[in-house]
Amino acid sequence: MENSYNRIRNFILPLEKKLKTAIASFSKKERLVFLFFLITLTLSAVVLLENVNKSFMVSIPMKGGTLSEGIVGSPRFVNPILAYSPADNDLVSLVYSGLMRKAPDETLIPDLAEKYEVSKDGLTYTFTLKDNIFFQDGKSITADDVIFTINEAKDPVIKSPQKVNWDGVSVERLDEKTIKFSLKQSFASFLANTTLGILPKHLWANSPIEINELNANPVGSGPYQMKKVSKDSSGLINSFTLSSFNKFIFGKPYINNITFNFYSNEDDLISALLSGKVEQISSVTPENARILKEKNYKILSSVLPRVFGLFLNQNQNQLFTDKNVVQAMNLAIDKDKIVREVLLSYGVVIDDPIPPNMIAYQKLQEEKNPKMTDNLVAAKAILTKDGWKVGTDGFLQKTIIDKKTKKKTIENLAFSISTGNSPELAKSAELIKEDLTALGMNVSLKTFEIGDLNQSVIRPRKYDALLFGQIINQESDLFAFWHSSQRKDPGLNIAMYTNAKVDKILEDASVTIDETARIKKYADFEDEIRKDMPAIFLYSPDFIYVVSKDLKGISIDHIISPADRFLNAYSWYLNTDNIWKVFNK
Repeated sequence: MENSYNRIRNFILPLEKKLKTAIASFSKKERLVFLFFLITLTLSAVVLLENVNKSFMVSIPMKGGTLSEGIVGSPRFVNPILAYSPADNDLVSLVYSGLMRKAPDETLIPDLAEKYEVSKDGLTYTFTLKDNIFFQDGKSITADDVIFTINEAKDPVIKSPQKVNWDGVSVERLDEKTIKFSLKQSFASFLANTTLGILPKHLWANSPIEINELNANPVGSGPYQMKKVSKDSSGLINSFTLSSFNKFIFGKPYINNITFNFYSNEDDLISALLSGKVEQISSVTPENARILKEKNYKILSSVLPRVFGLFLNQNQNQLFTDKNVVQAMNLAIDKDKIVREVLLSYGVVIDDPIPPNMIAYQKLQEEKNPKMTDNLVAAKAILTKDGWKVGTDGFLQKTIIDKKTKKKTIENLAFSISTGNSPELAKSAELIKEDLTALGMNVSLKTFEIGDLNQSVIRPRKYDALLFGQIINQESDLFAFWHSSQRKDPGLNIAMYTNAKVDKILEDASVTIDETARIKKYADFEDEIRKDMPAIFLYSPDFIYVVSKDLKGISIDHIISPADRFLNAYSWYLNTDNIWKVFNK
C-alpha cells in the first residue's frame, strides 16, 4: 500500500513542478488567457455535471405544510346523514369514508370495502370490509357500523337528505366484515349511494342524532380528522381545523393541517383572501374570478352538471305547443353571448338535457346538428312560413280562422319569462329578451327573490316560461326532471312535460345495470326531447376555485358537486423534494 502511494506521489510531484514552472514562464497576457480558459473549463464542468445530475433526478411530494380555505356559510351538521349545506358537505367529504369512494374522474373505487359482488338480477349487493380499518378514535370499523348508518339514514323521524337513496333497500349483517344489501328492484345508480360516510355506532347509538355534539366534533375514517373548532358568541362555528389521519385507508395525507374559516357572504370571503387570512376560496362569481385572475391568483374551473334553460309551460301558455315558435326561439337566443357576457366564459353552451360532463355521454354531444350561419334570419323565416306577421304594435301576430265558424281571431306572440333575482339569472333574462324582441316576440320579465320564486311561482307552476337551473348529480336524477309523474309539486318536472315514450325510457334506464344498454336508452331520451322541445337549453356554469399557488396534485376536472373538489385531497401536497429516479418507487 505504501509503495503504491509513493509511486503515485513520485508521478504527480514532477507534473506539479513542471506546471508551476510553465505558468511562471507565462507573460502577463498569457497568464490572463490561461486563467480565462481555466475558469471557463471549470464552469462548463460544473454545469455539465449539474445537468447530468438533473437528468437522473425526479421531483416527489413531501409531507408537511398547512392550508387555509374560506367558505360562505357556517357548518351545522358535519354528519353524512344530516349534511345539507355546502359547508356541511365540504367537511363531511374530508372527515368521513364510505364503502366506496368517488375518484377524481368520478369513477367509483373501493374505500372501506375490500370488494363487492352484485347478483345477476342486480337486486343484491354484498360488500366485504377491508382488514385493519379504523375510526379516528382508534376503534375498528365493523359491519355493525355500516348497518347502523344505513338505518339512521332510512329513519323517517330523522328526515335525512340521504333517505331517498335508501328507501326500499334492506341491509343485513352476514358477519363482522360482510354486509348484504337487498333491493326491491335493480337500480343503476345504487353503487354511488354506497359512498355515504360511515358513522361510528359506539359514539352515536345512545343519543338523538340531531342534537348530538358529534355534529360539531365529528369522528369518521376519512383523510382528515377534527383538531380544533372555534365558535362565536352566538354558538356558530367560525373556524374548523382538520389534521391528517395516520390510519386513513389510502395512506396519511401529505398536508398536515387544513383550516376552514367561515364567512356570511362573498364580499367577506373575497376580503379574507385579499388580506391573506385564507389562501383558497370557492364558488365565487365569474366577475370576482375575473378580478382575482387579474391580480394573478391561481384560478381553477370545471363544468358542473347544472342545466340552465327556459322551461316552457304549455299548460300556462298554448304558444309553446307550436314547435315552430319554440324552434325559432332556440335559434334566436345567442347562447354564446350569455356564456361570454354573463359567465365571462366560465361555462359552456348546451343544447340537451344531459350535462356535458357526464363522461359516458360525451359522444352524444358530437351528434348535434351544426348551427346555421345566420340564426336570426333562419328564425324569422320559420315564423313567416308559419303565418306570423308584424302587427301595428311592432310585435308578431297571427290570424287564426276557426274551421267550423270561420271566425277570425288574432293571436299575439307574447309571453312572460319568470326567473330569480340573482345577477346571473337576471342578466341572462335581459339578454334573452333582447334576442327575442329582435325576432318580433313580445316578452315581459318577471323577477322574484329566489325563495319567493320557489314558493309562489315554481311550486304552483304559475309561469309561462321559467329561466332556471337543474342540478343533476347522477343520471337517475333525469327521472325527477322529465318523467310525467313529476309534473306537480313536489316533483321537479318544471317543463310540465308529458311523453309516454320518455316515461318508459327513463323507467327502463333507471333499472338497467349494463352501461352500454343504459347509454343507448339515454340517447333515445335525448332524441325525444329534441323532437318535442319542452325547453330551450342554454348553458352549464363552471365551478370556480381559487387555490394556493403552492398547491399541487389537485384535480377538479370531473366534479359533480363543489364538495367533490376534496375527492383526492389526501394526494394534495405543498412541498417537494428531488431524488434520483432509481430511488423513486
